[in-house]
Amino acid sequence: MAKIPIRRVEEAALEIMKRAAIDIPEDYKQGIKEAQKKETGKLPRFVIHAMQDNWDAASEDRRPMCADTGVPRYYVKVGNNAAVESGFVAVEHVLRKATADATTAIPLRPNRVHPLWRTDHNNNVGINAPEVEWTFEPDADWIDITTVHKGGLFGTDYRMLFPGDGIDGIKRFVLDTLIAFGKRGLACQPAIVGIGLGGSKDTCMQLGKQAACLRTVGDRNPDPKIAELELELKGLGNSIGMGAMGFVGSQMVVDCHIEVGYTHTGGMPISIHTFCLSSRRATARIHPDGRIEYRTDPQWFTPYLRRETVEW
Repeated sequence: MAKIPIRRVEEAALEIMKRAAIDIPEDYKQGIKEAQKKETGKLPRFVIHAMQDNWDAASEDRRPMCADTGVPRYYVKVGNNAAVESGFVAVEHVLRKATADATTAIPLRPNRVHPLWRTDHNNNVGINAPEVEWTFEPDADWIDITTVHKGGLFGTDYRMLFPGDGIDGIKRFVLDTLIAFGKRGLACQPAIVGIGLGGSKDTCMQLGKQAACLRTVGDRNPDPKIAELELELKGLGNSIGMGAMGFVGSQMVVDCHIEVGYTHTGGMPISIHTFCLSSRRATARIHPDGRIEYRTDPQWFTPYLRRETVEW
């Protein structure tokens, strides 16, 4: 069995770090253009226009498009038939090394410190940093590595709802949260909103972040009822009277994505995450022959990941 060269994994990780920090994905650009057409507020329209100018300047100068380059993290999808030179421990090692190298080379702002001692290694690497989440794909011999540069402080909330709260309870939570985010400056709008529904508390939080960061604008959940709810919540988010950066306007949500997980019979946990106006993600697929393909659609939520049951 041909093994994926570990040097190519490191090369790909460094390259997607650069692309995520500098180049805004095309699907998000198109979502912002549509938001600009619908925006009714003068100040939000000005902000969106300035955002687009900033993106163009960043791509031309090959510099990060935002001074706060977030907290880089990785999502790794492994083909079931994939083998890597030196093994998967080596993959995590080179992902950490690529993060440190990218911090100097791009450069990225060193945002990672110890929570108590504020120790800063000046390279975005430390205990449990950067985060690496893994999933698997049958009948594949490649590895997909996605990096996401998401703001690390705000734009996230959680609530334990109950079955009796129903869809109305979900709507109430989403509206309450988006209004609070906008009024208190806890997110950079307009944004992709991700919602995790169900699972345990930690799973719920993971699903919400993945929904925000790993699906493209315009993508709909394959369950038609959930897809309908995604569009309804997007409309509700854009009805609260806020636009870009919290100014009075009409376009706060570029898109809304929902992911679900089976949960305890007595509860309905929900999390919400907003991917800021610099929706930074990039993916590399590394093949056993060393070929690397780059794209901005992580293709994380395949039918395998969303499978309903297991056949025994």
